[in-house]
Amino acid sequence: MPDTSKTTPTPEPYRVPDEDLDDLASTLAKTMAEVRQHGVILDRLGSEPDPEAATSRPGEGVLTAEAAESERADGPTSVFILALGGEAYTVELAALSDWVNYLFLPVYGREISTSRPWCAQWHEHPEAIARLHALWLAWQQLTDAEAGLSGPSVWHRDHLDQTLVHLRAPDGPFAACTTSPTRPNHRVLTTPAPEQLGLAA
Repeated sequence: MPDTSKTTPTPEPYRVPDEDLDDLASTLAKTMAEVRQHGVILDRLGSEPDPEAATSRPGEGVLTAEAAESERADGPTSVFILALGGEAYTVELAALSDWVNYLFLPVYGREISTSRPWCAQWHEHPEAIARLHALWLAWQQLTDAEAGLSGPSVWHRDHLDQTLVHLRAPDGPFAACTTSPTRPNHRVLTTPAPEQLGLAA
């Protein structure tokens, strides 16, 4: 009878060096963001009417083309997050959150203070979403190999620095949030109502 008390030695797990983990996390975050962006584009392309089908029935081509033009005018004409709605917005916000949480904050999230506030619930501040999304779009373009060797420098100078100045200003979107990391508090500042701006119909 064979001896079953002896176990077969298991292979040692492969360990990735810590310095390589940041590169892997960055690459994974970028790939996930690109996949989500492609999904949004495919959804958008799938929802657009077929121009050949619109003009295939005689007498209805003009009306269908007008309806398609009206539908396009109502839908998003931009990749900017504020132009998106419904599921497309949700998917884009999830991709942005991955980038902010796994790449942006670990590298650029400096210490929180009254002169440099930050809110852990940044995704509930519309201005923060808009500015961070614009920053992320520029990052995707300027860190691509086609942007050339100076792309990342241009991103830092023209996009990152300006965004941080506005987002983390003492009177910026996080001004009403508690700046102590040990006592986080979140409050969105109210904006003027349309009638106060003279925009009411």
